[in-house]
Amino acid sequence: MKKRWIINKLPEQSEIIRLSELLKIEKPLAALLLSRGISTAEQADEFFNPDISKLHDPFLMKNMDKAVDRLSKAIIDNEKILVYGDYDVDGTSAVSLVYSFLSEVIGKDYKNYIEYYIPDRYAEGYGVSTNGVEYCRDNGFTLLITLDCGIKANDMVDLANSYGIDVIICDHHLADEQLPAAVAILDPKVNDCPYPYKELSGCGVGFKLIQGYCKKFGLPDQLWLSKIDLVAISIASDIVAITGENRILAFFGLIIINRFPRPGIKSIIEQSNIKVHYPPKEDTIFSRVISISDLVFYVGPRINAAGRMKTGRESVRLLICDDEDKSNDIGKNINTQNDVRRDLDQKATHEAIVMVQDSHEYQNRKSIVVYNPNWNKGIIGIVASRLVEKFYRPTIVMTRSSDGLITGSARSIKEFNIYDGINDCADLLEHFGGHKYAAGLSLKEENLELFIQRFEEYVSEHLNAESFIPEINVDMELDLSEITTDFVKNLKRFAPFGPGNLAPVFLSKNVVEEGMGKIVGEKHIKMRVLYRNRASQPIDAIAFNLKEYFEDIAAKKDFDILYHVEENTWNNSTTLQLNVKDIRISKEQANID
Repeated sequence: MKKRWIINKLPEQSEIIRLSELLKIEKPLAALLLSRGISTAEQADEFFNPDISKLHDPFLMKNMDKAVDRLSKAIIDNEKILVYGDYDVDGTSAVSLVYSFLSEVIGKDYKNYIEYYIPDRYAEGYGVSTNGVEYCRDNGFTLLITLDCGIKANDMVDLANSYGIDVIICDHHLADEQLPAAVAILDPKVNDCPYPYKELSGCGVGFKLIQGYCKKFGLPDQLWLSKIDLVAISIASDIVAITGENRILAFFGLIIINRFPRPGIKSIIEQSNIKVHYPPKEDTIFSRVISISDLVFYVGPRINAAGRMKTGRESVRLLICDDEDKSNDIGKNINTQNDVRRDLDQKATHEAIVMVQDSHEYQNRKSIVVYNPNWNKGIIGIVASRLVEKFYRPTIVMTRSSDGLITGSARSIKEFNIYDGINDCADLLEHFGGHKYAAGLSLKEENLELFIQRFEEYVSEHLNAESFIPEINVDMELDLSEITTDFVKNLKRFAPFGPGNLAPVFLSKNVVEEGMGKIVGEKHIKMRVLYRNRASQPIDAIAFNLKEYFEDIAAKKDFDILYHVEENTWNNSTTLQLNVKDIRISKEQANID
């Protein structure tokens, strides 16, 4: 698919030189810092050396005092507490964090007083459910703590209150105008919440609760410090900004994961066949460690798999387990579920692609809405993401749910707010929710055709032809000779990468392949690139899904590449590699024929 290359404007050259000399780093990296708003030595030190003491005071969050007091009362009075969270990675990691903290605070009899609850994706759906509230009532719980959900659960909180159950909400989603009648709501996105950082994950909000509890009652910092690994996993998997407080949490969470991984996380890493050293080697630049990318692509999907295929309770069991043998057993089971999920995902994705490609209607449509009653509800969000990658159109994938309704997962492209598009069709829907790039919805089957029509009309009205050409933002042009050992060492200090601090994309022009390039995995190009007419060392490169350019590359044509500078580990050896994001045959070469 053709892509637009948007080359970012570089800062002033004088500023680049000044910061480069001040920090004694390469000019391209000084330019990267400036583009991230970092222009002083103090700012650079804070960026490169995150400080755990710079975490915000949890009591800056509105209602933190009420939440801590109510939790304390429940513990002192031996009340039963139910820790409730969503079935995705953010929810299950948040439940694991709060549940394990409470078990340590309460002590050896903790199982008599606390329990966790993850709703069934298929029978209960997202958020606080009637089943969950009634479980509270039937089992004598008097305090319900919701994590990664609850901010819009007005009716469910009212139901809990009617049963004499108090609710503490820990959430990070946008609230409606009318807030639930909870005893305390912790959500930095609530309009009048003065908390200075708004981008916490759901697990991050739960983390602030336990941090606040420890601060008020003078408990050891280790009680909350030891849980930061779970916050890092939630940050990576929920795709929240890795800036400010999240950067600190992700940085130290990765340290724990790499040096002292809890048994459940270690089991997932081993099931993923990621070869790492515990602790990582310090004596080399190329030391394979777990990164945010690993959490996104290997750890997160496996934690998610339990909630997609069976029950998210298995993920919590894994994350709170302190026995290596039991963790390995749970991890293997979850990995098997992930394999099943992958098979279902691939099958449904293939079927959906065929539906789009074989339909004349889709040739002129600006949106994709596909429906198959036999698709598994747990994988339709993944399928929607796959279709966006292939066709780059706002996409909704639908199946039939157990309540007889059609349920769908929506994913969008950069230029389109899919929540607004769905909201425009709200009169046809039973339920919907989400945000700019991802949403969920349900509707009656008799409304499906009209919904498809109206959604298409809305998309067509709000996008132009250029909107359907994906962009790649390029940080700067780089000469291959600038990729030195020191450059890589300093570039690694920019991590962890993620939203708000994306891995830089570099451009190198007029390179050629050394002569040993080949197709791997049917559609990827493995090669070594260098310059044709001047001395340069060849650099390994991998170009995923870019097989279409291989014939020109093999014919020794010059080409331009966009890439990340990364490390590749193979057979316990880690080396430098360019991860090529896109290729263009150089204009002069393209016109030769």
